[in-house]
Amino acid sequence: MTKEKTIRVLIAKPGLDGHDRGVKVIARALRDAGMEVIYTGLRQTPEQVVGATEQEDVDVLMLSSLSGAHNHLFPRIMEGLRKRNMSDILVLGGGIIPQDDIPALKTAGIREIFGPGTDTRAIIAFVRENLMRRQARS
Repeated sequence: MTKEKTIRVLIAKPGLDGHDRGVKVIARALRDAGMEVIYTGLRQTPEQVVGATEQEDVDVLMLSSLSGAHNHLFPRIMEGLRKRNMSDILVLGGGIIPQDDIPALKTAGIREIFGPGTDTRAIIAFVRENLMRRQARS
């Protein structure tokens, strides 16, 4: 009998954004879905996020920004992950992100962006489906 590996997710709030109600709702939903969730807390630098991602050996990194700094912070985090050879991690973004900004964030390596009001079941399904695809390619 094989035991399914528990999905490990790091949720980070980079920058000076002080609002974390949404990420706490998502963290709880992921945890209730059987995932192991690590929340870094507020006001993390990109370097701190990359370091925590490496230290915690996660499958998924979820970034949240409500401050408007996503175009600066998210690409810096992606560059840090690449420099540490962690490009295989599924990176997702969320928060208040204008539609016009999404293509550049995806080009930087963010797999998907989830806005306010996204059903947590859709996020859970996206994580599971995309991790299964990655495992099938490995």
